[in-house]
Amino acid sequence: MSIKVIADDLWFPEGPIWLGDGSLLVVEIRRQTLTRIWLDGRKHIVAHLGGGPNGAAIGPDGYCYVANNGGFKWKQRPDGAWDIVGQPDDYQTGRIERVNIETGKFEVLYDSCDGHRIRGANDLVFDSFGGFYFSDPGKTRERDMDRGAVYYAKADGSFIKELIFPISRPNGMGLSPDGKELIVAETETARIWGFKLSGPGHLATPVQASTSSPHGGRLIHTSPVYSRFDSLAIEANGNICVGNLDRGGVSVCALDGSNSEFIPVPGDTHLTNLCFGGNQLKTAYLTQSYAGCLIEIPWPRPGLPLNY
Repeated sequence: MSIKVIADDLWFPEGPIWLGDGSLLVVEIRRQTLTRIWLDGRKHIVAHLGGGPNGAAIGPDGYCYVANNGGFKWKQRPDGAWDIVGQPDDYQTGRIERVNIETGKFEVLYDSCDGHRIRGANDLVFDSFGGFYFSDPGKTRERDMDRGAVYYAKADGSFIKELIFPISRPNGMGLSPDGKELIVAETETARIWGFKLSGPGHLATPVQASTSSPHGGRLIHTSPVYSRFDSLAIEANGNICVGNLDRGGVSVCALDGSNSEFIPVPGDTHLTNLCFGGNQLKTAYLTQSYAGCLIEIPWPRPGLPLNY
C-alpha cells in the first residue's frame, strides 16, 4: 500500500472533508479546532471552537457544519498518544455549530431537542434536501454513560427532531447512493445498521425493538473480530467504508452486507475517519488520530460525491 502523510502533529484529527481545490478540512478534537490542510502540508486554523469538534460536513450554504461533542478528558500514555478517559470537568453540552470557513466566525445552531440536551454530537451527513442527520453517542463517565440517539435537523436552524432512540453509541453516518437509506455505525458493538427512509427526516419503519434489531434498523455488517467502528464514507457503488479503532484499518462491505473485507492501514491503531477526493474521487484521505496524521492512499473504486 502506498501511503503518503499529508500532515502530522495534528491533535486527534477526525472529520476529513475534501474541498475540491487541493485542500481539506479536518477537526482536531484535542486542539478544539477546525483546521484547513493543503496537500503540500500547509495548515491553517479556521476556527477555535472549544469543546470537542468531532465530525464535519459542508452544507448547502457553503458553511462547514460541525458536530461538537462538548469535549473529552484526556490522559497521555507512555508512548505519547493521548487517550480519551471520559467527560471533562468543564463539560456543558454537545452541539451543532455552523462555521464560515473564510472568516472563521461560527455560531451554535442546535444544543438541544425537545427539552433534551445534545450530549456528545459526533458525526453528520447532509441529504439532498438541505437537511442533515447526526449521531449523538452521549458522554461516558467513570461509572455510567448516556444512551445514544440519532437526530435530523435543517441547516437554517429552524427544525430539529429525534429520529432514533435509544441506539448504542452511534458514530459514523452516511446515506445510500439513492438517498433512501441512512447508514449508522455503532462504535462498541462494531455493527453497521441501515434505516430505510420514507422522506427527509422520516423513517419508513418506526423505531421498535424486536428479536432481529434493538431499534428497527437493518443489520448490514458486524466485525467478526474485536474492533470498534468509528466514522464512515460511502463509495459510488454503495459500499460502506468504516474506520476501525484498536484494529487500525478500514472495514468495507456492500450495502446488502455481502463481500466484506478488512483493509489494514499501517501506522496507527486508531483510524477514525476517511473521505474521498482527488481525481474521480479515487483517493482516500484518512485520519490516524493517535499518530496525529492525515494520510493519503489510492483507492480502487471512486467515492460517492457528497450532496454539498
